[in-house]
Amino acid sequence: MSEENRVWGIHTQDDKLFLQGNKIAIGWSEFGDLTMVAASRDAFKARYIEVYPNAKKGSIPTSSGMLYRFLHEMQIGDYIVFPSKSDRMINIGCIEGNYTYEPSEKEYVQQRTVKWLKHFPRTYFSQGALYEIGSAMSVFTVKQYAEEFLSALNKDFKKKSIESIEEDESVGATAEDIKESTKDFILKELSKHLKGYDLEVFVANLLNAMGYRTSVSPHGGDSGIDIIAYKDELPPRILVQVKSQDSDIKETTIQSLKGAMREGDYGLFVTLSNYTKNARKYLDSTPIIRGINGTELVELILKYYEDLDEKYRKMIPLEKVYIPVPKIED
Repeated sequence: MSEENRVWGIHTQDDKLFLQGNKIAIGWSEFGDLTMVAASRDAFKARYIEVYPNAKKGSIPTSSGMLYRFLHEMQIGDYIVFPSKSDRMINIGCIEGNYTYEPSEKEYVQQRTVKWLKHFPRTYFSQGALYEIGSAMSVFTVKQYAEEFLSALNKDFKKKSIESIEEDESVGATAEDIKESTKDFILKELSKHLKGYDLEVFVANLLNAMGYRTSVSPHGGDSGIDIIAYKDELPPRILVQVKSQDSDIKETTIQSLKGAMREGDYGLFVTLSNYTKNARKYLDSTPIIRGINGTELVELILKYYEDLDEKYRKMIPLEKVYIPVPKIED
């Protein structure tokens, strides 16, 4: 695939406009005519901030970048892959026209004409290819599986695809990609919304979901112990220290937890980051203290998610789904 023939993916809520109108389009109607903005990403970003002053900071470069690409980077002759929701088909086309601004449209005012070349059932493509075009963005480049979509335009594609469905090597990678992106999302949301005392309260709620009784130390307390937990009414007592810092936890920090423990106590250290090499060695040599890093914390959240308080499930919105995994040989 040459640089002149890029492959783009696009999403819409208006399948009819795309398929019957031979168009591709994106929204942001308040932004106005894209050609009225200077041809630079910085200019598009500044215009976006002007039009959408309440936009989340992280969304500004992404959204303004999609508008910039739709006008300046998409070229006549480029290919379009459009997964339509109404009929669950994969539609592949070629861009035929330059950008036009259509203010008469309610939402999809930024448009280009396209010639649809072929339409395929989703089952014709590997799971990895389907995952790539499932991007959360409205406009995006298709890179990893671009050749698979372009090969669909060949006459013998149907026969090859149906024969290869049973041995889809991308399934395993796709499943892992979904899992890893979910874990990344959870950790980012924790880091964004829960700092200091708020993270302590969350960890206590997670321990409750795991079957422990907990009490959180008063806000601002200097005892060094953030949570006291019991499995039941009887000992042992579990002393919990929680850190939301970005840097890795040092050995001396864990030693301070050990110093607050009495005979018969167990310790639990929870961090969103990780542990230094020496801290790991100390944990390995001190079996009465368990250390949980950010990755391990996310694993526990996934395991006990449904038993968390509703406010935390709203903060980290997840939906339970089944995803394909590689078949295990007998």
